[in-house]
Amino acid sequence: MYELIVMGIALGIFVVLLRLKIKIGLSMILAACVLELLLGVSPFRLWGEFVQEWRDKPLSQTTGYLFVTLAAMLTFVNILGLAMKETGVSGKLTEALLVLFKSRRGAMVGIPMLMGLLPTPGGIMLSAPMVRDLADSIGVTRSRSAAINFFFRHQWEMVWPLFPSIPLIQGMLGISAIALIRHNIVISLCGITGGILFLLLWGIPPKKGQRDKAKWLHSLHVFIQAFWPIGLVAGLHAALNVNPAIGILISMALFMLVYRIPFGRCGHLCRQGFEIDLILLILGALLFKLNLQAAGSIAAVVQFFADIHMPGMILLFVLPMLVAALTGLTMPTVAITFPLLMPYIGTGAGADIGLQTLAFSGLLCGLYLTPVHLCLSLSASYFEAPLGRIILLLLGPIACIAVGGILAAKVL
Repeated sequence: MYELIVMGIALGIFVVLLRLKIKIGLSMILAACVLELLLGVSPFRLWGEFVQEWRDKPLSQTTGYLFVTLAAMLTFVNILGLAMKETGVSGKLTEALLVLFKSRRGAMVGIPMLMGLLPTPGGIMLSAPMVRDLADSIGVTRSRSAAINFFFRHQWEMVWPLFPSIPLIQGMLGISAIALIRHNIVISLCGITGGILFLLLWGIPPKKGQRDKAKWLHSLHVFIQAFWPIGLVAGLHAALNVNPAIGILISMALFMLVYRIPFGRCGHLCRQGFEIDLILLILGALLFKLNLQAAGSIAAVVQFFADIHMPGMILLFVLPMLVAALTGLTMPTVAITFPLLMPYIGTGAGADIGLQTLAFSGLLCGLYLTPVHLCLSLSASYFEAPLGRIILLLLGPIACIAVGGILAAKVL
């Protein structure tokens, strides 16, 4: 119980600091320090956990690796966005997207969903520049455009096999991918429906006059000019397993070469694209997670729910939701909670996959509401929008996901 209270205090302090207009990166660092203090995690213990990660986990799952690659990727994305503005490519993109999608709403949704097929930490930044420029051009508030980009990017997570949580659940429960996707698509469809109802039907200003009808092929050419750097990152990652940070660096360098940006301007763009608060945000979120690991707090929370004998249906939803809210990560939440939920769900031919879907919907609800989730915090920072306002806009779509999980458990 103590661990739950401490986590609540740390997250509460984070929210208060944001309300006091303290930058989000510094706020996250301070919240992580408060958590470390209240959990009694000494610097030596924290260092020990850091070293143990390097010994026991794959390199790609260690805190140090995540920090370096995420910080590099986000910085390179910033620089690429500035280079696109420098060359005028991003300025032409808005009209091209509107022609290609034939709908302002369709364009705002299509971009993050397309980018969401690439499962990479912090990958929300791949679509953020395009969505922000498009939303600004049609008068959508930054809070709503941040919510749209964040929410629709994550609508593949429950069904797309490239997300590692899908094969992990398959292996744990001994079920087929088709069966898992057939059930989980319910919460995906409910989420998309909720996103349309609460994020797209409201808050999109009416069209201001008739737009010129640009030729479709010309618009496609403009779109390719802006999209190929991101497409290259996705292609390198899917085909050659190249880390997205390296991929975006390659794309950024090629873009500057293709458009012959002078060397002096390249240096200026690099300096301008480096934002220390984004680096602090990543560091703070990873320290928050590392402190929880070092103190054994997540295991203590799981044990607490077991000790109070929470009813099975409630536990199936609440436990993944809480752990996801505390870690901000999908795969660790699955690894921590699903072994404890397997007696309720069952395995193999006897598995009630609808109950798995209920548990996954709880995980998503927690993931979409927590500032520990890097994508949400990065959205608030990049779109320069209040975090609380973004979360408020997400409540309706998140409720639809919860309803989808309940329907799957009761009907399927």
